[in-house]
Amino acid sequence: MLFKIGFLPITFIDVIDVLIVSGMFYYLYLFLKGSVAIRMIIGLLVILFVSVIGEIFNMSALSWIMSSLKTVWVLAFVIVFQPELRRLLIFIGQNPIVRRFMRVGDLKFIDYIMEATLELSKKNFGALIVVARDMSLKSIVETGVTLQAQISTQLIASVFNPRSPMHDGALVIQSDVVLAAQCILPLSQNPDIDPALGTRHRAGLGLSEQSDAFVIIVSEETGMISYAENGKLVRGLTESLLRKKLDDIYSAKPREKKFVFNFASNV
Repeated sequence: MLFKIGFLPITFIDVIDVLIVSGMFYYLYLFLKGSVAIRMIIGLLVILFVSVIGEIFNMSALSWIMSSLKTVWVLAFVIVFQPELRRLLIFIGQNPIVRRFMRVGDLKFIDYIMEATLELSKKNFGALIVVARDMSLKSIVETGVTLQAQISTQLIASVFNPRSPMHDGALVIQSDVVLAAQCILPLSQNPDIDPALGTRHRAGLGLSEQSDAFVIIVSEETGMISYAENGKLVRGLTESLLRKKLDDIYSAKPREKKFVFNFASNV
């Protein structure tokens, strides 16, 4: 026993327990901060508060309604927060400690993606490149034109050439294979998204909210490179920052820098 609070003894295990639970709630708050889910949680807390008031003041009708809902609370929670729960599990799975136990294959395809992205950015060709990871994107692939082609810098760049009939939509890549082009992605419904962002950025963000895919977006207006991951959009990337991000995601060893290109900080 470390100390007492009144008649309550506090042990070392109790302190560890409180720290772990506090950390879990803190990181859960950071994960959900700014999303639609945080508003739904506030709504649920308000409902819970109303039910407590009903119990305290013996409001029979209100108490009966709330007690009847208790049987479906867990199911309703899973349904309402399904996208956020999926993102949370993806976030945990991407933790470096967890990924240390996962085998990583050949990452040469990252070089091709980098080369093509830089070329498209330099020419101000809009692009939406989806790098599939663990979750299946079959439903997304089926909306586009099937390619099943070996990945290359030239192939990626040619797809997003404005003269190409497939330049609209997203290109989906799985390791070293280009699965499909001209794919349709779900648009983000996040009300806090910058209204200045166009459909391309909203589509990339939307897919990242529903899957573990890593989405690279090139602005047609400015050539700025952005990426969407886990429901978050990061804009204004330099070549070195994008390469570092890709290497970190796939646990690749640092590689020699091959390209030098700076991007604007504002769209």
